[in-house]
Amino acid sequence: MEKQKNAIGRRKEAVTRVFLSKGEGKITVNDKDYKQYFSLVYMQNQLELPFKTVDLRDKFDVKINAKGGGIKGQAEASKLAIARALLQINPDFRPALKAAGLLRRDPRSVERKKPGRKKARKSFQFSKR
Repeated sequence: MEKQKNAIGRRKEAVTRVFLSKGEGKITVNDKDYKQYFSLVYMQNQLELPFKTVDLRDKFDVKINAKGGGIKGQAEASKLAIARALLQINPDFRPALKAAGLLRRDPRSVERKKPGRKKARKSFQFSKR
């Protein structure tokens, strides 16, 4: 039996660890079915996208440990981790996954609060007099 592949994905404050093993396409997130954990169809599609890109929808079981951030950040971090794990299985998937934009980590995150300001960019109200 082939050893399971694992990868890490990050997005904002969310970090996910993905474990890929041969199976029939079962996806679990934090010991729940992914359709129960990610209730919005958009987020469910995010998890399925790497498999659809390389036509391997029902060939692997996926176990995901998600921590931190929000539900959407976790879904997008999982998408990146699944794509990275698929690359470990077969490096020939790289052009297809890269063309779909699945190997790029989204660098956007919360900007820090600056001193003398209310938030990162918002200032206190200016009064001329």
